[in-house]
Amino acid sequence: MSTPTGFMDYRRELPADRDPLERVKDWEEFHKHFSEDQLRTQGARCMDCGTPYCHTGIELPGGTSGCPVNNLIPEWNNLIYRGLWRDALDRLHKTNNFPEFTGRVCPAPCEGSCTVGLIGDAVTIKTIEQAIIDKGFDEGWVVPQPPKVRTGKRVAVVGSGPAGLACAAQLNKAGHSVTVFERADRIGGLLTYGIPAMKLDKKVVQRRVDLLEAEGIEFITNTEIGTDVKAEQLVSDYDAVVLCGGSTKAREVEIEGRQLGGIHLAMDYLNSSIKSYLDSDMTDGNYISAKDKNVIVIGGGDTGTDCVATALRHGCKSVTQFGTHAKAPLERDMINNPWPQFPNVYTLDYAQEEARAIFGEDPRAFSVLTKKFVGDENGNVKELHTVQIERTVDETGRKIYKEIPGTEKVWPADIVMIAVGFEGPENLLIDQLGLEQDRRSNVKAAYGKYTTSVDKVFAAGDMRRGQSLVVWAINEGREAAREVDRYLVGSTMLP
Repeated sequence: MSTPTGFMDYRRELPADRDPLERVKDWEEFHKHFSEDQLRTQGARCMDCGTPYCHTGIELPGGTSGCPVNNLIPEWNNLIYRGLWRDALDRLHKTNNFPEFTGRVCPAPCEGSCTVGLIGDAVTIKTIEQAIIDKGFDEGWVVPQPPKVRTGKRVAVVGSGPAGLACAAQLNKAGHSVTVFERADRIGGLLTYGIPAMKLDKKVVQRRVDLLEAEGIEFITNTEIGTDVKAEQLVSDYDAVVLCGGSTKAREVEIEGRQLGGIHLAMDYLNSSIKSYLDSDMTDGNYISAKDKNVIVIGGGDTGTDCVATALRHGCKSVTQFGTHAKAPLERDMINNPWPQFPNVYTLDYAQEEARAIFGEDPRAFSVLTKKFVGDENGNVKELHTVQIERTVDETGRKIYKEIPGTEKVWPADIVMIAVGFEGPENLLIDQLGLEQDRRSNVKAAYGKYTTSVDKVFAAGDMRRGQSLVVWAINEGREAAREVDRYLVGSTMLP
């Protein structure tokens, strides 16, 4: 333990963010950073619990509790308190291949299950994690470590998101020759195309990709397995194939007027901006623009929030984010949302904070159901008709929506983004291989085993589990690598 009374002696603090009115003028990351002394103080708040729930990584009602990659959080908190940064980096890399990603975009279920949170504010785990890896890169401690011996086995990884990259990194450590196939023009999957640059600087992604390439991993872009290369051919050419293609089939809405112009799937909107930013710093104009438009985002999750932030940077006239969920309470409900469940409390994410700074209020509208889209004479959307709802859950877990009479409302809209989640993986590759699927259309493969119904073929990440967190994708990529290694050579030293 750093200091027995640290959690009582020091307050939880977070680094200040850049001013919202300034950061919406660019696409740079919005977080500032703590000094080493400030980080040492925050590390001192860790209790070094006898049973540290922060690194349990289990699913509870309401979401994940603890760290899915089982980060050794109390250990590196103590090392930071003692000033042993290099040792802290080594402990962090024991369990997490990419802490620079999770330290930026993970919602930190570790903090939700922090024992200090029972009687106060949780330890600033996520901030410390990012600081450790960033210092590691700054000091030159993170260097390529190619394997000393190759096994002669060849593995193809389909998809270069967090699951694919983690799987490839681990298999490469084991000495196998790994090729990663990506259909986009850049490596990174949703880390590159999906998460906006202000949350995850793309130079941070490329830095890690360059490191993996220097360690011997081969990356092939602009190649879709199933189209450019037949799936059967890939299985024939490699000793094992790991499918990490993600859950990329967007969920649609069945609402009158959906065919109108100006209504877009969220990922089409986000990715057009990300690509334009990477290609030309937005100068090519090859993106769906929200400039001077009334924007409606349907969906209250992270993707919808990213749409809000992107629209603000485009210079929208107004922006509103619809959610079917009710507004969360200001404090945790310890009866219905007890520790160590992830706390369901009202917060302002970065995009809502920016919208409030510009327009004077939280852009979210809670408990709203869209009834229809109405268009103008040119076939473009001009307004949305909504009604307030009460949402309940029946005994089977099914959500029931009850409309509240007299709450109908009309909203002006020039552009609409649909961000209501994803239905599962795309089927082309799955159908070519004849893979079994579960009831949610994901590739059927047991957690911890990752073997599919086809020999030599494994599946991990969102393609297997459905839409989830980056940290769960890393967890599954690492574990799938372990099972592939076992399959290839009969035993494994991978964790």
